[in-house]
Amino acid sequence: MRRLAPLSILLLLLASVGCVVTRASGLPESLSRADFWQLSAGASEPDGYFRSPNLTSNEVQFQYVIPELIRNVKPGNVYLGVGPEQNFTYIAALKPSMAIIFDIRRGNLLLQLMYKAIFELASDRAEFVSLLFSRSRPPGLGPDRTVTDLMAAYGELTGSRVEFEKNSKAIRGRLRRVDGLPLSENDVNAIQQIYETFYTDGFRVRYSPTYDELMTATDEAGLHRSYLATESSFAFMKDLEQRNLVVPVVGDFGGPKAIRSVAAYLRAHNATVGAFYLSNVEQYLESKTVTFCRNVQSLPLDRSSTFIRSSSRGFGGYGFGYGRGFVSSLGNMLNETRVCQDNPVTSR
Repeated sequence: MRRLAPLSILLLLLASVGCVVTRASGLPESLSRADFWQLSAGASEPDGYFRSPNLTSNEVQFQYVIPELIRNVKPGNVYLGVGPEQNFTYIAALKPSMAIIFDIRRGNLLLQLMYKAIFELASDRAEFVSLLFSRSRPPGLGPDRTVTDLMAAYGELTGSRVEFEKNSKAIRGRLRRVDGLPLSENDVNAIQQIYETFYTDGFRVRYSPTYDELMTATDEAGLHRSYLATESSFAFMKDLEQRNLVVPVVGDFGGPKAIRSVAAYLRAHNATVGAFYLSNVEQYLESKTVTFCRNVQSLPLDRSSTFIRSSSRGFGGYGFGYGRGFVSSLGNMLNETRVCQDNPVTSR
């Protein structure tokens, strides 16, 4: 039998679990290490302040919008988001060709790099959870097990210092030697501290909702949609991370550089934004609301480009779910950005 090239083998594997990307842009199939870092660092603004580190989401019903999102948003477009792991669930559902994750805090960029290394190191969902929480993998966690089974199995275990030390070394080695990222000692130490929080606090990185609650949450119909719900969802995320197409950027939504730099990059590659997850950032923008609107105007949009929000006040669109004070809602990006008429930017 003719030997297949490694890329061909990977594509066949991904096709078998239904997660090959439909490309609707001129974006590259992958980014080199240098291009990944150039886009991340080049688009980033100085480190900003937020009142909490936000290592995990505090939204338990954010999946309620996913069925409507899938109907509205074209696969293969670009996903934009903010914050920690809830982005992975939206990415796994929407199948973008690239994802950019903004946050005002450099700490979130480092959290995303930690996740990048773990996705690349893990062969499947069970190994991913083992690495993330420094817990030895229990037997019997095959690809057919549900996410509820997966989280329950690890929920019975405690973290292992031996596993933590081994995994920490592997994560550092992956980011520095394999991915070749020019991280400072401060960055490496900060990633170590973040990783140690997952080891020491386990599923209660945030007291409520806990990580297992987030992963076993469902949409309104009771369907599990988290990025760990199926092997195919995990495989899609792993593939995107391995091809350096999940790019973290430090940036203020109302800042002068981050969103506009990403917009210029996407326009240069004839790419279109499919969805932009905002969480509840808009309520903190205050005097920067119009600047944010103009920043969004600079993005390449089409009639299906969709805002995703989670807030206690709704901010337009329509709402799904009222869990723990948050309402998830959707809004049309083109329609909403018509309100900032000063210095308009033409979107396609």
